[in-house]
Amino acid sequence: MTTKLDISKLTLMDAIDLAALIEIEAFKRYTLFAEQLGSRDSGDAGAVFKSMAVNERKHGEQLAERRLALFGEEPPTVKLDDIFDVEAPDVGAPSTNMSPLKAYQVALSSEKKAFTFYDEALHYVKQPHIRALFEELRGEEAEHVQMIEEIIAKLPPSAAMDLEDEDTYPNKPVRSHGYE
Repeated sequence: MTTKLDISKLTLMDAIDLAALIEIEAFKRYTLFAEQLGSRDSGDAGAVFKSMAVNERKHGEQLAERRLALFGEEPPTVKLDDIFDVEAPDVGAPSTNMSPLKAYQVALSSEKKAFTFYDEALHYVKQPHIRALFEELRGEEAEHVQMIEEIIAKLPPSAAMDLEDEDTYPNKPVRSHGYE
């Protein structure tokens, strides 16, 4: 597993905190990728990563609201240092001028990692309320996998081509992929 925590000993608050931190880690990584690549149009790899960051932030905020409703201001015992790359895409995943298809493949791989994490964690969890949470989260990750697979299936052939370096071809217009 990609956590230092003993999954079998988590409390419900710890499990929610863990799930929120997984989303935060992914948000930070996607934000970094989006900043590193920049964006030329609404369908390029940088835009894909920015969109994924928005989605991860939203999921993290939903978990934070849930935690607040259940546990108020109780300080967390789970820290970001306790996890590594549970859902966050691999640090070396982006490349300059990468195609939108490759960016979606990075996102797909990350969603599959998260699904596998929750699926494997269920082997260690005996408490019914934590099992239910992890089953719910695993289901959400399965939905995310399906959503990205559907997006990939609808991409035009041009989405598989890496972008050209504007410095190499300064007078050539940057192509638009025609999707969002």
